[in-house]
Amino acid sequence: MHLKIITHEKVVFDEEVDEIYTKTIDGEIGILKNHVPIMSALDIGVTRAMQKGETKSFTTMGGVIQFKDDEALILTPTAESGSEIDVTRAKEALKRAKARLAESQARIDAKRAEAAVARAMARLKATLNE
Repeated sequence: MHLKIITHEKVVFDEEVDEIYTKTIDGEIGILKNHVPIMSALDIGVTRAMQKGETKSFTTMGGVIQFKDDEALILTPTAESGSEIDVTRAKEALKRAKARLAESQARIDAKRAEAAVARAMARLKATLNE
């Protein structure tokens, strides 16, 4: 089956794969060849593609997934390959976001800080298999 991950700026991945695992707003899903057609909104998380026994990991920061006729299309505002992520930078972003959430008199939008934590954690998770 084929997986294509697209952002506003570029095609992040466009290859044949054996399995796909991703995080939707309703939970994690796995897709194998001949899966029934689906369309779902994505949550901030990691999309994993199995390719000849090797795992390719990508952050997907929301968006949608559509699967039909053994073709998976992910449209997302931001996606990164796990191998391209700067781990040190992601750890620092996570540390800053958690500190903002912990402030007792925080004058920030808690939802924005929670989203920043989720993005940083997704980036770190995506680097584990790379």
